[in-house]
Amino acid sequence: MIKNAMKYHIITFGCQMNKSDSERIASLLEKIGYQPVNKASQADLIMVNMCSVRQSAVDRVYGLSRKFTELKKQNPKLKTVLTGCILPYDKNKLKKQFDLIFNIRDLSNLPKLLNAVKEARSCRNDGYLSVLPLLTSEISAYVPIMTGCNNFCTYCVVPYTRGREISRPSQEIIGEIKSLVQKGYKEIILLGQNVNSYQDKSVDFPLLLKKINDLSGKFWLRFITSHPKDLSDELIEIMSRGEKITEYLHLPFQAGDDEILEKMNRGYTIEKYKELIGKIRRRMKNVCLSTDIIVGFPGETKRRFKKTARLMKWADFDMAYIAQYSPRIGTAAAEFKDDIPKKEKERRKKKLNGILKRTALKNNKKYLGKTIEVLIEKKIGNDYLGKTRTFKDVKIKNPGFLKPSQFIEAKIIKITPWGLKGQVEKSF
Repeated sequence: MIKNAMKYHIITFGCQMNKSDSERIASLLEKIGYQPVNKASQADLIMVNMCSVRQSAVDRVYGLSRKFTELKKQNPKLKTVLTGCILPYDKNKLKKQFDLIFNIRDLSNLPKLLNAVKEARSCRNDGYLSVLPLLTSEISAYVPIMTGCNNFCTYCVVPYTRGREISRPSQEIIGEIKSLVQKGYKEIILLGQNVNSYQDKSVDFPLLLKKINDLSGKFWLRFITSHPKDLSDELIEIMSRGEKITEYLHLPFQAGDDEILEKMNRGYTIEKYKELIGKIRRRMKNVCLSTDIIVGFPGETKRRFKKTARLMKWADFDMAYIAQYSPRIGTAAAEFKDDIPKKEKERRKKKLNGILKRTALKNNKKYLGKTIEVLIEKKIGNDYLGKTRTFKDVKIKNPGFLKPSQFIEAKIIKITPWGLKGQVEKSF
């Protein structure tokens, strides 16, 4: 670390896109001479990367005020900066808490905003996705392919915080992935609020996947998130034939009732969603499916909730991320009456988690006794943790010669609803 260098600390809230944005923030800060520290109390600059999808994450940002006041007493030169997904309402409320608030799309202007004028002239100013990230993993790499969203689901703030969809040039994406593979990265994860609507001139998302799959090298290719209304037969076909494209698909359905889906402005029906699941399972026999669900959305009666529970049982999901609805100021749904009591939301979430536990266990039983490919990610105690192509966690008893980023073949000897346990059969 450079002596007397300015020190920074990043606090990240939210999803993989926010984590990827934080890697870009770190890259730019180090480019202009800042050095990272693990504790906010050691920093001269604290960057907060905000997520507005859930109220709980927003509340945590508001809760930083007292901490910042104490830190500024210890270090009067401390600067606090807010970026990420920020609603205008929150931006106005948080002005007094932060020294600077800026749009994540203006990331390439950060050096200038921090008064590092000399360095700012050498930074590209054609979009924050052009800022190369400082990756936090040596195995897996997040690669954003687009930002923003055009869907305007009534409960979601993303179109208001990140703006309309902008797709990154395909050649820029492919160039970044080529470089990552050459550096030894084994897992590439494409990111977008709705990857299915990616479009760069004549290159749509299925073609982009095919181009990446055709690159040389040994790596796995994943992507999130897909929107059911835009998931095409062509994409399913490309996934089924791409040897690097893993057998894992995250496909949110959010609610099992057509009237609620219409109220959410999701753009599909349950019949359409079930048709998609059928097509996917016919073309990819071993596919692992995960989903997102909101319980307690305004107007979700007990009868309508039962439809969600029935769909969960039918779909046999391997994983589901279940959230209790909470109104977000600035969204269309905030105008609806939040008419489901919190205790009922909790009951519904518990009900769905029970269904998930049973279907996940049933799906994992299919792995017992089988030998499958595993990517080793890290060492935990005396064991190693890895993942399958289908995004299952696998605990491997340490045979003495494993290392992170290694591909192995493991025989599965024990299962739980949430993971597998294996022993090494072969290493590469």
